[in-house]
Amino acid sequence: MDRPTKIICTVINDLSYDQRMQRVCTALAEAGYEVVLVGRVKEKSIKLSDQEYEQKRILCMSDSGLWMYLEFNLRLLVYLMTHRFDIVNAVDLDTIMPASIASRMKGKKMVYDAHELFTEVPEIVSRKYLHNIWSWIERTFVPKATTSYTVGPSLAKIFEDRYNQEFEVIRNVPFRNNRELTKSDEKIILYQGAVNTGRGLKEMIEAMPKLSEEYKLWIVGDGDEYEKIKDLALGSTAKVRIKMWGYVEPHELKELTPKAWIGINLLENAGLSYYYSLANRTFDFIQAGVPAIHINFPEYKAINDRYQIAELVDDLSVESIVNAVRRLEDEEHYNRLQQNCIIAAAELCWDNEKEKLVGIYDRLV
Repeated sequence: MDRPTKIICTVINDLSYDQRMQRVCTALAEAGYEVVLVGRVKEKSIKLSDQEYEQKRILCMSDSGLWMYLEFNLRLLVYLMTHRFDIVNAVDLDTIMPASIASRMKGKKMVYDAHELFTEVPEIVSRKYLHNIWSWIERTFVPKATTSYTVGPSLAKIFEDRYNQEFEVIRNVPFRNNRELTKSDEKIILYQGAVNTGRGLKEMIEAMPKLSEEYKLWIVGDGDEYEKIKDLALGSTAKVRIKMWGYVEPHELKELTPKAWIGINLLENAGLSYYYSLANRTFDFIQAGVPAIHINFPEYKAINDRYQIAELVDDLSVESIVNAVRRLEDEEHYNRLQQNCIIAAAELCWDNEKEKLVGIYDRLV
């Protein structure tokens, strides 16, 4: 009897918190594929929850930096060479080199899933030698993909122009939230996502003393800048109104998000990756019926022009942030944005997006 087509999806992060890959792998498994998601064991890794697909975490001696990347890529290559697969899915440039080498040596197909414009993230743009390395990896291995997709139209256009090949769009949208919409009794301003450089968290903390005492700031997530942001929060005159949550699991985050009054997605213009980003928190806020404050970058403007679900700010000055919050204090305006979130949520959900995803892989079989 023929075995089902086997897909190995490769990421460099911990699998417990990667909601996009959980959705992707579940959709492919439900479509009849044999799916394995391979990631990395980290110092703070928790026990993996049961999923409809197999999960494998690779242990590295190094926990960060260039040596970790090199070690993980070597271990991943060994794993791929010693395990059967029909399609390998390389997520971002972190894993594309071993995925490409293994697929070519085995005569199999590789799919490239670009979650961001990796060579243009602030941590890489600011270091010339790193930028040169990752640019070489992109130029060398992206064109070798059998097919490719990314998270938004702007990034797809950039990749298509660079490599003269099609990039489809699979947006990072959540499942449809069918719960009754509620309005938070507390004035909670919520950030959820990686606590990394350029996320506007410093400016949001600086804005808190200028907002009335009823406002609270929740920062949910972890990352390279976590301790720095935590120190800023502790040094703020509004520190009793700022809560650092650290990592929370996806099912917990789903319960936290609707408790917010406002969501925030504030990014520095610190590279094309941020400028053309389409963060998944954008859609999480929409599904939870939470109006948000977004930076006025192309993808966020395009969504807001269509659905009117947010306030946009042109810069990250404290004055701009405070003014945006105060505009949302208009109850009629806030209610209108919240109702627009309900309309947008019916369209911008994984229930619709997963059909396009499965179609990409079906065409490869």
